[in-house]
Amino acid sequence: MQAGKGFDVGGWRGRRVLVLGDVMLDRFVYGHVERISPEGPIPVLRFDNEKLMLGGAANVARNIASLGGVPVLVGVLGEDAEADLITGTLLGEDGIEGRLLRHGGHPTTVKTRFVAAGQQMLRLDVEKMLVLDAGLRDRLAGQVEEAIEGLGAIVLSDYAKGVLSPELVSAVMAIAARHGVPVVVDPKRVDASVYRGARVMTPNALEALQATGFDTSTDEGAEAAARMLCEKGGVQSVVLTRGAQGMTIYAPGEEEGSVPVHIPTAASEVFDVSGAGDTVIATLSLGIAAGLPIARAAALANAAAGVAVAKLGTAAVHASELQRALFDRSVSDQENKVLGGDDAIAQVRRWQAEGRSVGFTNGCFDLVHPGHIAILQKARAACDRLVVALNTDASVKRLKGPSRPVQTETARAIVMASIGAVDLVTLFDEDTPIDLIEALRPDVLIKGADYRIDQVVGADIVRQQGGRVVLIPIEEGHSTTSIIARAG
Repeated sequence: MQAGKGFDVGGWRGRRVLVLGDVMLDRFVYGHVERISPEGPIPVLRFDNEKLMLGGAANVARNIASLGGVPVLVGVLGEDAEADLITGTLLGEDGIEGRLLRHGGHPTTVKTRFVAAGQQMLRLDVEKMLVLDAGLRDRLAGQVEEAIEGLGAIVLSDYAKGVLSPELVSAVMAIAARHGVPVVVDPKRVDASVYRGARVMTPNALEALQATGFDTSTDEGAEAAARMLCEKGGVQSVVLTRGAQGMTIYAPGEEEGSVPVHIPTAASEVFDVSGAGDTVIATLSLGIAAGLPIARAAALANAAAGVAVAKLGTAAVHASELQRALFDRSVSDQENKVLGGDDAIAQVRRWQAEGRSVGFTNGCFDLVHPGHIAILQKARAACDRLVVALNTDASVKRLKGPSRPVQTETARAIVMASIGAVDLVTLFDEDTPIDLIEALRPDVLIKGADYRIDQVVGADIVRQQGGRVVLIPIEEGHSTTSIIARAG
């Protein structure tokens, strides 16, 4: 799945997303270790500097802001200096609209991480479970109701610190339903039915295991867990985050996610996973607010998480960083489109197992011209995934003569892979692609309308397997031969 295909992250700029949940302060104390304490077998951290930033649900809001959205943050803080710091400085620095309630006797949650040489040595948590009484619950629900106009999504960021009680979640779900606002949930409760009615839920592997009993370390287990969470929890879709194993996406109400899809992690280097889940749900909520399908929004979230874990601290990902990561992956995807032999067959089988129709067309495509592009676009419209088979250099020479091809098979494959309508490029050395068609078993065989169906190589094979043959009208005025003649 190509993250961001057909979507610029600027497309969600200005979308308002409300984040409700457990607001925290993250403190990072940086230093260096030179010796072991004489008082005990522990390292002595010599202080260098410290950094304070928004954490928990506030970090979700921070990521929404840095990605170009407009976050509204609702939660509960204590009557203390840490709360003053959050409301007085940090929210303003990150461009967040704060609708935060103060509650005496309840300390603001603070997580302090001690770091040396890029590694966390210790984390100190100062926290107390919030007891959410009816009055406080109603005030929080009131904040959501007051901010509901113009919202593209609501995020429930549950860190199990007490804000998101079942009663408050139910009240917010009702408000969202009345106004037609999708709800995105980062869960902590084992009973997923608490979040019934949510558009999407994003459990991690451990949370899914605890809620369903399925081992999500395997694709099969992750699929089973996602299905159970949807069915028993009453949520519309699940994006199951699996760390180094990537994501499993199940959105039965949408074409792209009706069959569980697994996408590999986008992280190339991992320095700090702090807040990566916040980045995922922030990106996912913005994608949904912008009207993207769940699978596409999740692919963007996966790419954003890859950027986040390459940073130190509770990281916020900026729109420019995500756009750059998507560009780099697009270049990599073009290279990965060119497959041969068993790899090409395996990819076609994966697509077909996902319920996607696979189209096949072939040609020399020596000098790609507008006529080729038009044919490829029409071919892609006839199927879900398009395979283009290129004649090798040796095959082209036999068909076109010793002066052809003008471009090598490697160059032709790179050009073909860069065309958005093309999903896979492979090569064949024979004069016809009959053996390749037999091996790939495409659902749709596509050729130019200058052929009759009975002249299309492999038509009988595809039709016998229940497939179909599509003839695409040829664009007049475009010819590789004429281009070469004019150049000469």
